[in-house]
Amino acid sequence: MRLLLACFALLFSLGGMAADYQREQRWADEVLPSVLVGDPVWLAQTNGHKFLGLYTAVAKVKVGLVIVHGIGVHPDWGLIGTLRQQLPDDGYATLAIQMPVLQADARPEDYPPTFAESAERLRLAVEFLKDRGYARVAIVSHSLGTWMTYDYLIHQPASPVVAWVAIGAPNPFDLAKLKLPILDLYGQNDLPHVAQGAKQRAMGLKQKGSTQVMAPGADHFFTGQDAALREQVRGWLDKTLAPQ
Repeated sequence: MRLLLACFALLFSLGGMAADYQREQRWADEVLPSVLVGDPVWLAQTNGHKFLGLYTAVAKVKVGLVIVHGIGVHPDWGLIGTLRQQLPDDGYATLAIQMPVLQADARPEDYPPTFAESAERLRLAVEFLKDRGYARVAIVSHSLGTWMTYDYLIHQPASPVVAWVAIGAPNPFDLAKLKLPILDLYGQNDLPHVAQGAKQRAMGLKQKGSTQVMAPGADHFFTGQDAALREQVRGWLDKTLAPQ
């Protein structure tokens, strides 16, 4: 009996680690009626699940951006919504995608079991933009989304992604393992673990074009600093991905 109970407990815990597709659908039902910029698209995973993306095309542009949100939210949330809607005005096509979410009380450390699925979603998003004629694709991610992006880039060294903007990275990543240019952007008033990991992240920024920026007065969500955030991201992308 104890063995049977243990097996049920294990199955329950593993199920709790799986992406919550019902919660994703609730987010989509809430977001889609209010989308005024961009078009909804649905990308299909190998398991048959389709996840939401918000795609904003830009004519005669060669650079597309995959926009990646943080823990438990959606592709039009907060600063992610701001960037996905405004960066096309700066000449960058955007595809903000729904990343795997767990239940609302899940912690960041509960998410690594979803990283294989998040990597598949990032791969599909990059392919979507490449298939639509964007010769170069970069990723802009926030908070937990930076952890998912780092895991994807580490395990996909042949990925065609040419640059990465990491906003509010919650981990002291070993960025030296990556070969592409990186903007490590965080706020002066960011979360403690983000600020504490800044020195180690900076040590790995050896790639040409990589840099670390602490945004004055900004918190983890760049509250009230949409214009400053956009300027930091746009400015670095313009410099790093200048027309070839």
